[in-house]
Amino acid sequence: MNNRHPMMALHLSLLLCASSSIASAFVGTSSTSSAVTARSVPVTSSWKKEPKLNQIQVGRSKCPNLHMIGDDDDESNPLSRGINSVGWLPSVYDASPSRSVFDSSMNSNDDDEENAETLPLFPLGGVVYTPNSEHILNIFEPRYRQMYNDILMNGSKRFVVSMSHPNEEGRFAQVGVLFSLEELKEVSEMTADRVKYICNHRVTGRVKLHKVLNPEAWESRDTYLKVKGTIIDDTGHLDEKKNNDDSDEAMDESISKSMVAELKKAAAVDALEKSPEELALSQSFADLVELQHDLMEDVRFTRASVKSFGVAAGTDIDPNLWTSIRLWQSYAEQRLVARQNEMQKEFQEKLVEFLKKEMGDGDEEQELPSAIGFQDLSPELQNELADLQKRMTSELKPLLLEQTLSMQKILEANDHDERVELMRYFVDAERRRLQAKKTLKSMFGGGAVTDEDSETIVEKKEAATSVTTREDKPKQQIFFDDDEDAFQ
Repeated sequence: MNNRHPMMALHLSLLLCASSSIASAFVGTSSTSSAVTARSVPVTSSWKKEPKLNQIQVGRSKCPNLHMIGDDDDESNPLSRGINSVGWLPSVYDASPSRSVFDSSMNSNDDDEENAETLPLFPLGGVVYTPNSEHILNIFEPRYRQMYNDILMNGSKRFVVSMSHPNEEGRFAQVGVLFSLEELKEVSEMTADRVKYICNHRVTGRVKLHKVLNPEAWESRDTYLKVKGTIIDDTGHLDEKKNNDDSDEAMDESISKSMVAELKKAAAVDALEKSPEELALSQSFADLVELQHDLMEDVRFTRASVKSFGVAAGTDIDPNLWTSIRLWQSYAEQRLVARQNEMQKEFQEKLVEFLKKEMGDGDEEQELPSAIGFQDLSPELQNELADLQKRMTSELKPLLLEQTLSMQKILEANDHDERVELMRYFVDAERRRLQAKKTLKSMFGGGAVTDEDSETIVEKKEAATSVTTREDKPKQQIFFDDDEDAFQ
């Protein structure tokens, strides 16, 4: 939210506690949240109790709030089974974990497990990572300090990251990604040993997990988990390391290898012929962008992004499908943030007025406190905050779950064609939602259209998706992105 008054710059830590609880609703909180430092807003000591979250139940009939799976009759809907639409390993609490249902349905056979390796597992909550992306982690928990020591000592410098089940602690998605360590900084002296390492990683492929080898470690926490998994190289990075030979050293040192690689990727895009399915995905995305601009959506792609929307397989061409998947993931996240800010706005304004009155009619430029305890609020504001937290939980948590499951479904796809098909489904679902919104807007003579009205129309057209923007004025507009290159 834009601050239109100097006093609006305060950090509403007690309010943002609600949104952080929604973000953590997808995390095995007791066992994973302490592994890495998180971006969070300080909460005052008098506001420690987070609101309880209504659990989203597993199964089709138990997930009414998942907007994209509202139509049980849509057999093409990849999320029609809700949380069970993606594959999960058996829980580490099972006495004798067996091959999962997903493993069997994906025709996993002994050949897969013959090629499997023993790999460290680092669960990072409800986040889905994609190949060829980069991530920084701050490591301080003892068991993960030990994990980094081990992968440095044995020279592998890699581990698996897998999403945690939203409802069942100790259960992880069966398809994760391979984090390859690229840079590690020892910072224990600078942080008084609160943080041991700051590590930069690159996701160099996907990993199909077969089983957890030491499930007892999850509860004991005396060491990190290890899994048996098969690595799927989606970036070519692993092959490059294997095939690195003396011919590379013959290259003139004044020529950057990375520049040469980028030039080759860019040249390959122009020469590549798209399949009918890839062309259909590109067209769907172009139609969506036009609708976003027609409706002046608060969160929207630039028109320039249509030209740079990649659909190619692999990563030797840039842009490619994986870069577009990451862009789509960012778009979904920004819509969630925009909706969260919108829901908080009214309460923030009331809180500022309350604090002004508490401070009296003194200097208008006097800064408001950076934090306030829940008990220091008026009873009316306390009730409004509690109600806001309930509404944020009931509305934003399903949106977060839907976005996460969509990305996980794409991650576990068998091949490029299946990923293209999934991406087109999700793009088309969003396009149908906006088309319904546009229809409603024309019916009401261009007036404001509520989220609920738009969702009703979409459901009637059997294309229910979430709506996270409104037509209130003035608008805070978020573009993807303002540069010509939509992937920067």
